[in-house]
Amino acid sequence: MRRLVVGLALLCCCSLAYADESAPLERGTAILEPSALRALDSGAFGLGRMLAPARDNAVPLTDAALFALPSMQPVRKGLEAEFDRYVETHKATLPNESIGVGTSYAFQLFDRALLESPDARFVLAGVVNRMDRAFVDPEHCGEVRLLYRLTRTTPPEAKDGEVASPRLPMTLNIVLKARSDAEAKSNSPSCAEIAKRWLSTADLQLAGPELAAKLTAPDGPLALIRPENIHRIETNLQVAHAPKSAIRDFRTDYMMKVFDYQAASGSFEEAVLEDQIDRDRLLSDAALASEFKAWLLDPVHLGELDRGMAVIPDKFLAKVAVAPTPVGFVNSDMLPAYGLVQSEAAGATAVFSEADVVGALEKAAAQGVNLQNIQSVAGFERRLNDSSCGGCHQTRGIGGFHFPGVDWMAEKPSNTVVVPGSPHFFGDQVRRRDILTSFAEGRTPDFSRGFASRPQLRGSDELAGTVYNDGWGAHCYASRDGADNDKSFSRWTCAANLSCQTGPATRFGMCFIATR
Repeated sequence: MRRLVVGLALLCCCSLAYADESAPLERGTAILEPSALRALDSGAFGLGRMLAPARDNAVPLTDAALFALPSMQPVRKGLEAEFDRYVETHKATLPNESIGVGTSYAFQLFDRALLESPDARFVLAGVVNRMDRAFVDPEHCGEVRLLYRLTRTTPPEAKDGEVASPRLPMTLNIVLKARSDAEAKSNSPSCAEIAKRWLSTADLQLAGPELAAKLTAPDGPLALIRPENIHRIETNLQVAHAPKSAIRDFRTDYMMKVFDYQAASGSFEEAVLEDQIDRDRLLSDAALASEFKAWLLDPVHLGELDRGMAVIPDKFLAKVAVAPTPVGFVNSDMLPAYGLVQSEAAGATAVFSEADVVGALEKAAAQGVNLQNIQSVAGFERRLNDSSCGGCHQTRGIGGFHFPGVDWMAEKPSNTVVVPGSPHFFGDQVRRRDILTSFAEGRTPDFSRGFASRPQLRGSDELAGTVYNDGWGAHCYASRDGADNDKSFSRWTCAANLSCQTGPATRFGMCFIATR
């Protein structure tokens, strides 16, 4: 993440790019049309119909009813326990800064009472195709995600004639298999057929209930999405916010957790976050750290990490990620992967030494492993970080979220007013669409991805000269004549009329008009 001024620049830039795009980047890969989401939420894709299909869904599922469901009680219990750990950790590390619910506290906690409220519920804020994750689960053709945003059912009182959004800082994502277990066994529909259904939505000139009806028709992409496809739930919430004070800049912490669906118990159970390295445990357990180092530096796994396709074994992973913002462009002890590579700050307790990484790069090259992104120790460290849940959310997110979602609760929702996704989200759509096209055409997809800060161009110039690559607001690396420039970031350049403007202690920055 970046400092506030940079965050505001990115938000404005993303808004303009999204509003002015004649061919939206998410075409064929996501459903963001506000009125269609409203129709889907009131129909088969309301949270109640997905999680409790046998329930009378004439009335929307409020938080009070949601967390009273037997399947959701472990979720509530897991969130409560994590809240308590967060508060205890805060009191131990920041004993002089008060923490609690309300503006009278230095650190203002998320009000847990909202999770029992009859006046708040999760509304459908977006539907996203993630068949680009089929390398993790090829049998089920990857994933489709239903993203829900916590929202008050009654809007706040107007202030100075302005009505604030009723949305609250928490999302709940239902992750579904793109095809069910039964469909996977029969190989019907095929992954190609599912991809074709999604791609066929790219040119639809429909909105509202008409678009929702087309998407859910027997031949539509959402006809394949049913409660039996549910794989897990992911939660992300703003656990605490600290306004700027005399002793520090503002800070906001986001808590992420995952709960896998267990068919035997019919409930969601706490699970590890994919690729969220448990740094603290590794740094305190020498045997586990040694095992992790041997696994990750193996040329095969290093190549997978380089392409963004590593699936780190559960034994090395954490069950929670707390991502603070802002943390700056460069190494921070708050980032999950930083501190694992030996440096002046990390010291002797680090898992990897610089010599370990250099030796692994040389061994991979000798074995013919073609690394696309990791060309240096810094490239290894950054890639390891942005592959994790917490590290990725600290890169080009908007207020701690990559998908804030569409706010259709407004009387007149508009895509030009609400930015549903971060620059990272939109910058990845070309890659995702390319993978869908490969599936549809019967070709083997290229699942690789660039850094979270700089998406791959994927053989297309669609992102060239935009906020995502080389354009105004793009992340960049300032190479210097005669200096030891890092090969991992040599292509992080700026368009000819822009310059890479950095802070005083880093070569990472953003592309802006050159100042004299």
